[in-house]
Amino acid sequence: MPKELTTVLAAALRVSQQSGGAFDVAVGDLVGAWGFGPGEQTITEQALTMASRCARLCASAGLEVDTQRNHVRKRAPLNLDLNGIAKGFGVDELARCLEASSITRYLVGIDGEMRAQGMKPDAQPWVVAIEKPTRGVREVMGVMELSDAAIATSGDYRHWVEVGGKTYAHTMNPLTGAPLCNTLAAVTVVAASCMLADAWASALLVLGEIEGPRLAQARGMDALFVVRDGEQLKEISIVGGKLQAQAEAAASNPVNNLSCVNP
Repeated sequence: MPKELTTVLAAALRVSQQSGGAFDVAVGDLVGAWGFGPGEQTITEQALTMASRCARLCASAGLEVDTQRNHVRKRAPLNLDLNGIAKGFGVDELARCLEASSITRYLVGIDGEMRAQGMKPDAQPWVVAIEKPTRGVREVMGVMELSDAAIATSGDYRHWVEVGGKTYAHTMNPLTGAPLCNTLAAVTVVAASCMLADAWASALLVLGEIEGPRLAQARGMDALFVVRDGEQLKEISIVGGKLQAQAEAAASNPVNNLSCVNP
């Protein structure tokens, strides 16, 4: 296999194990059944029923990845979906290309997944916006300072479908075999690589408003959780594994207290 693919698969398996299965790339069948796969898809009750009843094997149980020889062995039929980690890897590749050309100060990104190196010419950290998780509206909720780190966000507000009068977000919960169902609207993670920030944002979103912050604290992570509380949004900030704030999201565009400079 290409080295890039084995790198992504190996990282996906590590995050799956470390998150207790909350992150799993072997959800391609679920993604397709709910209409989030490639191309035009029609959601049918039959497809949803089959996807929910099908005995699923997680990627960590069905794949062997050898990054030394770039070999991948599939023990059982698996339908992989790498959207929760591959975009972050792409951002890391952008950074690698810049550094190979001796560019040491930059901010690169793909659709909101960002990676920063060094400082701006004015010696200030790079500043990235955090989007307010409101469906159908593009609005800034706050900003974060970033230097020598990457940032990624997963949420329920960009891609969704309506089935039977109920709205479902595109993120699948591998533990239930269905779209996630909790009060989290979005999770932003700051990490050393965008690939890991991307994967962990998805994993923590699936874990929910209680277990997500708990695991982030246990692993010493930097993460921002946005929780829906009726019509209000509340923030839970974890910095270096320590709870920093639990408060209502400000109406104006504040500088959020979650920043990452030389992590």
